[in-house]
Amino acid sequence: MTDDAKDKNLFDIAVIGGGVNGSGIARDAAGRGARVLLLEARDLASGTSSASTKLIHGGLRYLEHYEFALVREALTERETLWCIAPHIIWPMRFVLPYVDGLRPRWLLRLGLFVYDHIGGRRKLPPTSSVRLRRHPGGKPLKTEFDRAFVYSDCWVDDARLVALNARDAADRGADIRTRSPVTRMERDGDHWKIEAGGETFRARAVVNAAGPSVLDLIGRAGEQTNQRMRLVRGSHIVVPRLFDHDFAYFFQLPDGRIFFAIPYEGDYTLIGTTDRDHHGTLDDIHASDEEIAYLCDGASRYFKTAVTPHDVVWTYSGVRPLLDDGSGKPEAATRGYHLQLSPESDGPPLLSVFGGKITTFRHLAQDAIDMMATRVQALSGKPWTAHAPLPGGDFPTDGAAALVLGLQAEFPFLEDGWALRMVRAYGTLARTIPGDAHSLSDCGEHFGHGLTEREVRYLIEREWARDADDILWRRSKLGLRMTDVQKQKIKNFMERENRTWRPMS
Repeated sequence: MTDDAKDKNLFDIAVIGGGVNGSGIARDAAGRGARVLLLEARDLASGTSSASTKLIHGGLRYLEHYEFALVREALTERETLWCIAPHIIWPMRFVLPYVDGLRPRWLLRLGLFVYDHIGGRRKLPPTSSVRLRRHPGGKPLKTEFDRAFVYSDCWVDDARLVALNARDAADRGADIRTRSPVTRMERDGDHWKIEAGGETFRARAVVNAAGPSVLDLIGRAGEQTNQRMRLVRGSHIVVPRLFDHDFAYFFQLPDGRIFFAIPYEGDYTLIGTTDRDHHGTLDDIHASDEEIAYLCDGASRYFKTAVTPHDVVWTYSGVRPLLDDGSGKPEAATRGYHLQLSPESDGPPLLSVFGGKITTFRHLAQDAIDMMATRVQALSGKPWTAHAPLPGGDFPTDGAAALVLGLQAEFPFLEDGWALRMVRAYGTLARTIPGDAHSLSDCGEHFGHGLTEREVRYLIEREWARDADDILWRRSKLGLRMTDVQKQKIKNFMERENRTWRPMS
């Protein structure tokens, strides 16, 4: 055995950033034979990747900005991702009302025709025209809206998408280190020397997938780039459910912007997003009063029931690191991505990821590893991620209902909403959480709303959860339902567990 093979802190690739791009790149690289290290400063998906509008979509509005290649790529990925992760990704139909004086009907129809055909749609139903007075989507809307189009896209649990990519990477040999901020990195001969989380690692190559901090990491490594970034904050609000059907809405506003209203976690409606240039700290990103009012006003233009800031039960915001293409308005900035690989003459490679969107993360990761394979011998395998299910996703796209029934047959104490949540989070792995339990009491402490000690321990041991927020707002959204007393119980439990926590594989 060579000295390199014996060195547990020497990796073929170190990926810095535990968002959707970083976890996707780590997964792809590990599956192609590389020894991979993933370093994340906080929790997986603790930044931009858990603050999306939760859509796997082509981006209908990007057609207005002539982003045809981006829309085609994203629409092609839409069904690919649905097939490999049908537990956390599922189809959704969107109602787009026609509004007199805004985009003309012929333009909407043309855009949706292109949207239906540009990306190789196979399983999702095509666009249809409806009269809202005869369609379920019209019931909660003001009577002035009569005509609409209904088209297809997909919903995603974004934070779980990240966790499952990291889990699959770890199952293929990657070392996942959360709470490990990179404090220093420099070239040292034929490898990179990286200090993170109180340890020193070495890697033959580095992928900089730090999202909004990508330029900061380049500077910390002593590198230079001409690439400019534009940080755009997107904020969302969550309110009690505004409608009782499964359709989502795509709404237009007089200022030319659009926003969505989407069924959320059964009892809520998610409304967003805004687009504001972000110039402040990345440590405290939140929706401003102006953004909240903007979204409430927008929703109130369409729904019979007015939406006010008083109705908002939760908000979240994320900063999207977009390529600065000189666009005047934030919403017009490209959602495309750019991969920059350092010259071979500089020594060990550094690949930096600029831009991107959650729908194209898998394709971005594949492109990144294809590029890195020219410089890293260990990357001997071929692209593979388009057909390999994510953990728990090894079932047909129409098989979730059968999984729920099977789970309840095996564990009769699981109530309907609880069983559905488990399947939508863990897919075919859901049964491993209750394991040999015959009753609710066998699952240990019950924190409320179906969250038990067995599930929390699973998330600690298998998904790198370390504190209450990891559980309540990223691995699940049970923070919406928990009382302050219940949240404190989970916080106390996690603090006790952290005293004996050890890094996992």
